[in-house]
Amino acid sequence: MNMDHADKACELFAGGLNCAQAVFGAFSDVTGMDYDLALRLSSSFGGGMGRMREVCGTCSAMFMVAGILYGLGESYSHEEKTEHYKRIQELAARFKEKHSTIICGELLKGLSVTSTPEPEKRTEQYYKVRPCVRFVRTAAEILDSYIAEKTPECLNK
Repeated sequence: MNMDHADKACELFAGGLNCAQAVFGAFSDVTGMDYDLALRLSSSFGGGMGRMREVCGTCSAMFMVAGILYGLGESYSHEEKTEHYKRIQELAARFKEKHSTIICGELLKGLSVTSTPEPEKRTEQYYKVRPCVRFVRTAAEILDSYIAEKTPECLNK
C-alpha cells in the first residue's frame, strides 16, 4: 500500500492539476484506474465543481475513490446503500474536523475568488496565497487513513 499519496497529490497540484485531479490521480494506484482516465474523470470537479465553488474538489475526489473501492454496483440492498452513504458522510466529517466545511467558496472565504469558468493562472503568487494545497493534503491523508482502517490486514501488506 502506497502511503505517499499526500505527497503525490500535493506534487500533482503544484504541477498544475486541479484539486480533484491531484487527489484522485494520486490514488490511481489504489483504484486500479488508468491514470489518464482518472485525470479526465476528475477534471470536472476542480474549483468546487467547474469553479462553481460548491463541494471542494478534494472531497469529490475522496468520494469517487471511496466509490471505486467500496461502492455499489447495479444490485444492492437498502442497508448497503445506507452503509455507503454513511461512509461518505464520515469522510466529509473528517474533512470538516480539520477545515470546518467541505464547500469550496467557504474554504476560500476572504480571498478574492470568482466562479467564472476561466481558471486562474498558476503563478508563484497563486501558490503563496491559495490554501488549496492544504485541502489536497488533508483529503489524501484522510483517504489513506480510512483505507488502512477498512482494509483487512491480509490485503494491507
